[in-house]
Amino acid sequence: MIHTFEVANVRCGGCANTITKALQEAGFQGINVDLSCEPRKVTVEAVNEAHLAQFTTILRKLGYPLTDIDNGLIEGTVLKAKSFVSCAVGKFGSEN
Repeated sequence: MIHTFEVANVRCGGCANTITKALQEAGFQGINVDLSCEPRKVTVEAVNEAHLAQFTTILRKLGYPLTDIDNGLIEGTVLKAKSFVSCAVGKFGSEN
């Protein structure tokens, strides 16, 4: 089943590379990170609800929470900082 989610803190191709790589490693298919709209959208093909829960967990660990979840000021700041690191990793990882 294909699902599309609005995701916060996604700014560029580096972010998209990091998200795509992490989701591929977790076995997701049909991954698309749409940078042409705001908020950014990530589309994946998920097998079941447990797979979707894994999707949310992976993105949060990278600093990219779903936009419909209120993270509060402190957690939101921590997630934004994580996303800067994930973005940098994605930029450098795409050069190889």
